[in-house]
Amino acid sequence: MTVLTLYIFLYGRFYLALSGLDYSISQQARFLGNAALDAALNAQFLVQIGIFTAIPMIMEFILELGLMKAVFSFTTMQLQFCSVFFIFSLGTKTHYFSRTILHGGAKYHATGRGFVVRHIKFAENYRLFSRSHFVKVLEVALLLNVYIAYGYTKGGSSSFILISSWFLAISWLFAPYIFNPSGFEWQKTVEDFDDWKTWLLYKGGAGVKGYNSWESWWDEEQDHIRTFRGRILETILTLRFLIFQYGIMYKLKITVHNTSLAVYGFSWLVLLVMVLLFQLFTATPKKETNLSRFVRFLHGLLAIGIIAGITLLIVFTRFTIVDLFACALAFIATGWFVLCLAITWKRVTKTLGLWDSVREMARMYDAVMGAIIFVPIVLLSWFPFASTFQSRILFNQAFSRGLEISRILAGNKANQKA
Repeated sequence: MTVLTLYIFLYGRFYLALSGLDYSISQQARFLGNAALDAALNAQFLVQIGIFTAIPMIMEFILELGLMKAVFSFTTMQLQFCSVFFIFSLGTKTHYFSRTILHGGAKYHATGRGFVVRHIKFAENYRLFSRSHFVKVLEVALLLNVYIAYGYTKGGSSSFILISSWFLAISWLFAPYIFNPSGFEWQKTVEDFDDWKTWLLYKGGAGVKGYNSWESWWDEEQDHIRTFRGRILETILTLRFLIFQYGIMYKLKITVHNTSLAVYGFSWLVLLVMVLLFQLFTATPKKETNLSRFVRFLHGLLAIGIIAGITLLIVFTRFTIVDLFACALAFIATGWFVLCLAITWKRVTKTLGLWDSVREMARMYDAVMGAIIFVPIVLLSWFPFASTFQSRILFNQAFSRGLEISRILAGNKANQKA
C-alpha cells in the first residue's frame, strides 16, 4: 500500500470515527449479518502486511534453494529487519518524488555508496529524515490515536489494519537508529544527546551550516518552496490539519453534544490565548537585570495560574482529564497548521514581524519530536544486551567483534586519562 493510499485511508477512517458513522455502519452490518465489509477489509490487511507482494520472492527462493532453505532464508531476513528497511526506503522515495512533483527542482545527491561502519549521531539522522519520515509518521500516529479513542475497534478487521499501520509508524521512526552501529550503546547515547542539544540551541547566522545549527538547517529545509504554485498547493494540503481540531472539539464531554459553530469558534479563542502565553514564556530579557527577575517571577505566576485554572475547570464543569489530552492532540495539529502556513507564506510572516515567534515555535516542535524518538533509545541503551543484540543481528561476526574491541579500547583510553 502506498503512502498516499495510507493517508487517504486513515483520514477516511478518522472522519468515520469522529462523525459516528463508523459505529453505525458496524452495528448495522452486525445486525444484518453482513460480513462482506469485514471480508474486504481483511483482504486489504493481507495486502498491507505484504503477504501478496512477498509471494514472488518466496517462490524464487523455493525454486533456487528448496523449500526448507527458502523458509530459513526468509525467516532470517525478517529477523534482520529487512521489512523495516524496505518500508523506510519506500518512505524516502515517496517524500522526494512528491516534493519534486509539487515544487520541482529535482537534483542529484551523492550518497557515497559505501557501507556505513561508523556511528551516525542522533542529530545527523534527525536532520536527514525529519521532514521525509518523522513528521509524516507522527501525523499517522496522531490519526491512529484518535481512531482508537473515538472509532469502533472491537475486534474484526479494524484491529488488523491498526497493527499494519503501527508497524509502518515504528519502522519510519526508529529504522535509522536500529541500523546505526552502536546505536544503543550508553556512552554513544550520552554523546549524541549533548550533540543534539548543542545543535538545537546553537544560533544560526551568515556562514553557519545546517549541520552546526538548527536555525540554519531550518532555513535550508524551506528552500524548495519558491513558486506561487507551490505555495498554493502547500496551503491546500496543510488544510487537512484543521480537521483534527474541528472533529475533536465536538467529541469533548464539556460540549455535551453541542453542534453549534460557537464551539469551534471558542476553541480558536483558546488557541489564541495559548499562543499569547507562549509569547510571554519565550520573551526573556537578554541581560541579567531586575527586569529579568521580574519576568521570571511573572512566568511562575502564569504557570501556577494555568494549573489552577485547569484544576477549577475539571472540578466545576464537565471537562475531564481525557478532554485535556484530546484538546492537546487537537491543538498540536492546529499549531502545526499555523506553522506550515507561516513558513509557506514567509514574506507575509516577516512583514507582520512574526518570524522570530514562528521560528521559536518550530524549534519547540522539533525539540518535542526529537524527545519522542530519543526516549526509547535511552531506555534501550540502559540495558547492555540491547547493543550486543543489535550488532549480532544486523552485522556479520567480524564487524560485531570489531565493535566489541573498539569499546574495550575506548574504555582503556578513558581509564588512562582518568
